[in-house]
Amino acid sequence: MTDFQEYDTRLEDWEALRADTAFNGLLVGNGASRAVWDDFGYDSLFENARTVEEKPLSPSELSVFDAMQTRSFEQVLTALKTTSRVNKALAVSSAAPRNRYYAIKEALINTVHAVHIPWRLVQPSTLATLNQELGRYRTVFTTNYDLLNYWAIQQAPESISDLFFGDDHSFDLSQATTDKPRLLYLHGGLHLVRNQDGTARKLTSTEGTLLGSFAINNTIKTLDDVPLFVNEGPSQDKLKTIRSSDYLSFCYDQLLQHGDNLCLFGHALGEQDNHIVQALRLAAPKTVAISIYPRSQAFIQHQKRHYAKVFQGLEVQLRFFDAKSHPLGDPKLSVPVEV
Repeated sequence: MTDFQEYDTRLEDWEALRADTAFNGLLVGNGASRAVWDDFGYDSLFENARTVEEKPLSPSELSVFDAMQTRSFEQVLTALKTTSRVNKALAVSSAAPRNRYYAIKEALINTVHAVHIPWRLVQPSTLATLNQELGRYRTVFTTNYDLLNYWAIQQAPESISDLFFGDDHSFDLSQATTDKPRLLYLHGGLHLVRNQDGTARKLTSTEGTLLGSFAINNTIKTLDDVPLFVNEGPSQDKLKTIRSSDYLSFCYDQLLQHGDNLCLFGHALGEQDNHIVQALRLAAPKTVAISIYPRSQAFIQHQKRHYAKVFQGLEVQLRFFDAKSHPLGDPKLSVPVEV
């Protein structure tokens, strides 16, 4: 790896960089979503659920998170679903687990609606740009669980696959091969649910209620559909959730095996995503191109120092480019947040 003794402020142009170096992998982080909708910059979905205007988490619901020592909605909802089913099998009359499940699920849905870009504000040209760029890579990894990438590939599903080929749009490991570019959700997504048997399924427009033209599971009359996404919390908690899902495990293992050139866009690789850092270090891509938003010269130097430390000790070539020169960071994609 290049030994950065001094960190200059030069950033490459992405198109020029791509012209001389081929990248067949892309890892997308929150910065890509914020390039379209700045409200995706919320610090914590859990904290938002505590303060959301419509039916926030109550002290009773918060006590469940505290008891499990987690901020993961997926882990808490799964535990409450299991408890409710066990109570039923044992003829335990308490309805508290089921009621808490409904309330937490509803708070989560209300929070998502509060921070997510409305479908009506998304321009077709934006989705076309996203679709075209995602389709240029053999594998796109994303830790974002919002719906932007899903909406984008729906515009031209023949060009990129999310691997949900099975019956009822489920993930089947035996069918997880395709000649198309692949989009893999490392942390799950708002459109994904965990089935009763632990497998993953993609929601369709006939299920739940719509967030724009897309179905998100807002139906609180069933215990079956637990949203499958990894929200905030320590890296070890995220990895625990990942390893409990065949789909998420598959996606993570694909990252572990990605030794080819990789473009990193909008991903901070912070402490909370140490499991992603460790996967990248084990994969050891030959070249990693990293986006940096040029806020200031000091910021550029700080970012270069941070990423150099992440890959320290590896034979990895780091190349830094201006995020605004990449199609995913084009300022034209930005949609003003409604007040």
